[in-house]
Amino acid sequence: MTNPFHLAIPVNNLAKAADFYEHTLGCERGRESESWIDFNLFGHQLVCHFVDASSKEHFNPVDGDNIPVPHFGVILNFDQFDLIAEKLKEKNQTFVVEPKIRFAGQPGEQRTMFLKDPSGNAIEFKAFKDLDSLFKS
Repeated sequence: MTNPFHLAIPVNNLAKAADFYEHTLGCERGRESESWIDFNLFGHQLVCHFVDASSKEHFNPVDGDNIPVPHFGVILNFDQFDLIAEKLKEKNQTFVVEPKIRFAGQPGEQRTMFLKDPSGNAIEFKAFKDLDSLFKS
């Protein structure tokens, strides 16, 4: 299987976005908070983040970090994650969120890190402790 893709997009109405992705497209809901919802988009992870349209840069709080929205990324295994984290550190990359464990001890426990490309696009790399928990709440 190819690694699942991860995409986080801004939405201006979380309830309407949830209705569309869940009921119109048939995506299964995963983890969620008051400001974001995970969806299983045909095996890939789509996250809808509510954003205030008047703000120029968008962030949402997730497990103690301010997460940039939008962002995209890839879901890796632990070995791949550790290798890319080390390479990025060796290349003196600046992290938006340093490599860390998110949701420790909960469904969806994962390693995660964020950085921006030269054009300012936010990229997340993540690796799940149990890939079967990718969409569990």
